[in-house]
Amino acid sequence: MAATKKKRPQKNLAAGRPPTIQKPKSISRKTTKTIINKLHLLEKRRLQAKSKGDKKEEDAINAEIEELGGLEKYQQASLQGQSDDRGGDSSRVLMQWLEPCVPLRKDAAAKGAARLRMLEVGALSTHNACSKSDMFEIERIDLNSQGEGILQQDFMERPLPKDDSEKFDIISLSLVLNFVPDPRGRGEMLLRTLQFLHKPQGRYGDSQPLKSSFPSLFLVLPAPCVSNSRYLDDGRLIDMMESMGYVIAASKTTQRLVYYLWKRESASVSVEKPFPKKEIRSGPTRNNFAIVVG
Repeated sequence: MAATKKKRPQKNLAAGRPPTIQKPKSISRKTTKTIINKLHLLEKRRLQAKSKGDKKEEDAINAEIEELGGLEKYQQASLQGQSDDRGGDSSRVLMQWLEPCVPLRKDAAAKGAARLRMLEVGALSTHNACSKSDMFEIERIDLNSQGEGILQQDFMERPLPKDDSEKFDIISLSLVLNFVPDPRGRGEMLLRTLQFLHKPQGRYGDSQPLKSSFPSLFLVLPAPCVSNSRYLDDGRLIDMMESMGYVIAASKTTQRLVYYLWKRESASVSVEKPFPKKEIRSGPTRNNFAIVVG
C-alpha cells in the first residue's frame, strides 16, 4: 500500500518572500508582468469582498491567489525583474543621480563623519547598488522577510523616531506603493515618510550636491500607474507631493518603470490641500491606480 502523501499547509498572501539566496527560475518579461498585474487585481478584489463582509467571495479569491502561487510567486517575479539580464535593480538609477555626492561622502568618512542613513522599505536584497556604494548606513525592512539583514516589519507600524538619531537622510520606496491595495493607504504611506526623514535645514552644511539631494524619498512605480491611470498623472503626482513639502529633484521614465527622487523642502509634516480620488483621464484602456491624500 502506497504511503499517503501529507498535504502541505496552504500559504496566504502574507506568507513571506522566498529567501533571496535562492535564485528563482527564469521567467519571461511578459509572464513577469502578467503575474504581478494579476495578483494586484486579485488583492484589490479580495479587499473589496472583505469590506463588504462577503466571506464566500473572499475565500474564492484567496483560493485563486493560492493557485497563482501567492506572494511567493509575486516576489519571484519581482526578483526576476531586478536581475541583471532585465536591467538590474532600481537603486542603480538612484546611485547615478547621487554620483556627485559620492566623493563628498567618502571624504567625510575619511575624516570620521558618519555615513548617511537610508531606510529601504520592501527590501529584496542586501547586495543592490546602494549597498555596494558604501555611502549609506542602511536599515532594510520588509513585510515578510526571510533574508539575513532584512528586518521583518510593516513600515506603517514602525515606531516613530524618538529623536534625530533614529531619522534618515533618504527613504526608498521602490515598487512598494503600488502593492498597497487602498488609494488612501498609499497617501498615508507617502505622508508618513516625512516623520522618518531629517528636517532639511542646516544638516548638510555648504555642500550644494548634498543639499540638493537630501533629505529625500526615492520612489519607483510601474510606469502605467502614472502614464495610463484614470486618476493619476505626472502633474497631479507633483502637485500632491509638493503639498506635502516635497520637490522633484530628479525623474526618469522607461517603458516599464518611473523613477523619482523627491527632496524634502519643508520642515513641517502636513498636507496643504486634499487630493481625493478624481478622474482626470477617461477611456476604456485606462487603469484604476489612484493615490488619495487628506
